[in-house]
Amino acid sequence: MSDPTTADPTPPRGVVTVFSDIWCSFAHIAIHRLHTTRTRLGLEEQVSFDLRAFPLELLNDAPSPRPGTDSEVARMASLEPGAGWQLWQAKDWLYPSTTLPALEAVLAAKEQSLNASEQLDLGLRRAFWAESRCISHRKVILDVAAETGAVDVDALAEALDDGRARRTLSDQAALSRTDRINCSPHLFLPDGSDHPNPGIDVGWEGAYGIGWPVIASDDPKVYEDILMKAATE
Repeated sequence: MSDPTTADPTPPRGVVTVFSDIWCSFAHIAIHRLHTTRTRLGLEEQVSFDLRAFPLELLNDAPSPRPGTDSEVARMASLEPGAGWQLWQAKDWLYPSTTLPALEAVLAAKEQSLNASEQLDLGLRRAFWAESRCISHRKVILDVAAETGAVDVDALAEALDDGRARRTLSDQAALSRTDRINCSPHLFLPDGSDHPNPGIDVGWEGAYGIGWPVIASDDPKVYEDILMKAATE
């Protein structure tokens, strides 16, 4: 068996590889900008997104703390309100304790197509950040899959039941622990370049979960360059 920590994340032409977690507000912005910029540039047929897991709870050996995500909502929403945001509105006990099932589902959906995986990933991010839905729960994941109109829900359910994407999730977690993958989100392009948290320079005031993000600069236009590079040799 090959060593997953030596895998090359560089994609073929026409693909952007994205390592991220659904819990990550910066990744929520990145994914939204990738989709909206691709549409605006008319590159839907030229560029696809290969979504890979950067599972924060495995890298940190703990679930993502809710005070951390709560502290990010207002500040990050001001950068990209169209991505969809709200403070958690459902019952406290429905707050997700893990994103691993959702990340596994996104990987499993690639068996159908990259588009199926893209749409499920986008739907799950909105379900968490904008709709206060428990994306840890199998039914919620399958409901979101059905809502996309792009996913064969029965096939996805079968994949989740037999865990066929779990090994891939573990391998991507192992690669994420290396110096090759820096953060969520981290994008890789066919020309060999890579872009951690594209366009956003961020620091923190206080400890994570206690303080809040401080944005030094934000340049959404970097996504135009990223997508054009992915589309052409």
